[in-house]
Amino acid sequence: KVKPQLEEKEGKTFDVFTAMEFKTQMVAGTNYFIKVHVGNDEFVHLRVFRSLPQENQPLSLHGYQSSKTKHDELVYF
Repeated sequence: KVKPQLEEKEGKTFDVFTAMEFKTQMVAGTNYFIKVHVGNDEFVHLRVFRSLPQENQPLSLHGYQSSKTKHDELVYF
């Protein structure tokens, strides 16, 4: 659901977009930190926010870090 949001911010499309690892952080909703393989040896770390159910909002990309590798630790940002 957040792939198009990232593609718009990066100005390119990703043929590969596979979540490899994730962590969660409970706030007034949930932050998901996700390591995504985007092809070759390239990875992107995403911060995706899911609002509380009663707010009925879609998932949203709240931040990302590009130029990551498979071995970069997925940390909160």
